[in-house]
Amino acid sequence: MLAYLVRRLLVMIPMMLIASFLMFVVISFSGDPLAGLKTMQPPPPPEVLHAMAVKLRLDQPLLDRYWMWLSGLFVGDFGPSIHNIDIGAELVKRLGVSLRLLALGIVLAFLMAVAASVIGAVLQFSWADHIISFVAVAMISMPVFWLALQLKRLAISINQELGFRLLYTSGDGAGMTASTPWDRVLLLIGVLALPTIALSMQAFGTWSRYGRVALIDALNSEYVKLARAKGLSETRVVLAHGLRTSLAPMLTVVAAGGAVILGESVVTETVFQWRGMGDLLVTGIQNNDVYVVLGWLLVAGLIIMVFNLIADILYAVLDPRIRYER
Repeated sequence: MLAYLVRRLLVMIPMMLIASFLMFVVISFSGDPLAGLKTMQPPPPPEVLHAMAVKLRLDQPLLDRYWMWLSGLFVGDFGPSIHNIDIGAELVKRLGVSLRLLALGIVLAFLMAVAASVIGAVLQFSWADHIISFVAVAMISMPVFWLALQLKRLAISINQELGFRLLYTSGDGAGMTASTPWDRVLLLIGVLALPTIALSMQAFGTWSRYGRVALIDALNSEYVKLARAKGLSETRVVLAHGLRTSLAPMLTVVAAGGAVILGESVVTETVFQWRGMGDLLVTGIQNNDVYVVLGWLLVAGLIIMVFNLIADILYAVLDPRIRYER
């Protein structure tokens, strides 16, 4: 396993280099970073435009600009920003906010999907299975922004009925304080509940459908029939033999959905006004801040690669038949 990890980490290096070059080329030809300045009324002096072009390295050839950006990454320099922000420091601060939402959303979606898969496979074609299937398909069909808006409406109604704010409809909790530990717990739950649910429900729908099919296939396999013939309890057959085997292929869907749920987190953060990576990306695009967008894409690509690596490691943990040694 250690040799496999080393190989995968080494392979990630050229993959990130290729991805970074493609991202840089696409972003560089996506528009003029100075378009906003050029359309101002009255227009800025030519000297200002030239100074800004030099600052953003637009006076350099494309390959030179890429090399300056890439070499700067090794010393923590993510490039110049139009609004003079420290992109590296901003990415670190925003990443902590977004990872909190991403981790909770993925864990919640996965746990609900596993529970729904077990119920759907064990009670196949029962009323419980039909209800779960209906909810899963509805969540898959429902846009994330629409679900987030409905949750905000529901939270406002709940807060009005209770007479105090239990669920927060905006903000990531930054700057909010609580006097007692119990108040801090309530504050954390109130801030995280709505965006976590909004982010996790579509993934839950997809993962639960795939998990149900995988678990049904596992329960109909020969080794599970042998386990039943040995007199093992149905609970142990389902959880220790069927579920453990079905989780391995299910992780493939989870890993493949990493990029999707990362994109949905941008929408979720925008709706709930979280100052995380999503807000940074939207602001960077609105301001034509090229190096902010590049930094976001680079971090997002690294997160997806790490997520796939973790999924591959879990394959071997869940299924002893999988070995990565040569």
